[in-house]
Amino acid sequence: MQISTAYGGQKEGSPVLPRNKYTAIRDDKPKSKDEAKRSEFKACKFTTDAIITEGSDVGSIHRVCSNPACPVHHPKQQTSRDEKWRAEQEKQRREQAIASATGLRVLGAVSAAVPVRLMKRDLLFVLEKLTSLMDENRLAMLARQHDIRQKRDDGGATKTFAALLRRSDEGTLSRLLVETAILLAASRTNAATALRDAATAYKVDIDAITIKVKQEFAAKERAKKAAKVTEKPAKKTAA
Repeated sequence: MQISTAYGGQKEGSPVLPRNKYTAIRDDKPKSKDEAKRSEFKACKFTTDAIITEGSDVGSIHRVCSNPACPVHHPKQQTSRDEKWRAEQEKQRREQAIASATGLRVLGAVSAAVPVRLMKRDLLFVLEKLTSLMDENRLAMLARQHDIRQKRDDGGATKTFAALLRRSDEGTLSRLLVETAILLAASRTNAATALRDAATAYKVDIDAITIKVKQEFAAKERAKKAAKVTEKPAKKTAA
């Protein structure tokens, strides 16, 4: 059996089951009596092995139940529980997205407040030493902060960032130096604390930025809902 970790429909004739068409059976043991009652910790006579061919963890094998009539994994009341769980997951994803967007916005505001002081030679030397301690993901974050997008097969974030350093002026290098220090601190301690300390040092209003990011996310959600409402009458008319 082939499965996908993504929700939604598949192309007609596709043998791959989307995430909403099966229940993944967990291999770990439940940590409480309440967890033990959840369907993902229970096996049934319909349980079978499936391979993930789309989404995350492609190639890995999982035990699943895909029978919609299974009394263990698809009871009548399961729908409302699944909707509640998905709503909670969506809430967590939204909060994480807001936190990430806020963090990048604060990083940019702190960066804008950094003055030009060191010579380019000094800045390059310090930056090369500091960035050698960073992983690819954080180097990619720095590149994105300066509107640099790496291309496929171009050597990854390390090569992209090295090119950015070489063509940057002293002002940009100074901002990169502070950004690098913040991201390194965030990777070793509490990320929120590292950002707030930097915001305090450079007199950046982190609360105002947080409010603005939340408002932008709310506006996007309203636009999506309005688009869905507009699509429904159009489908009825077409029918």
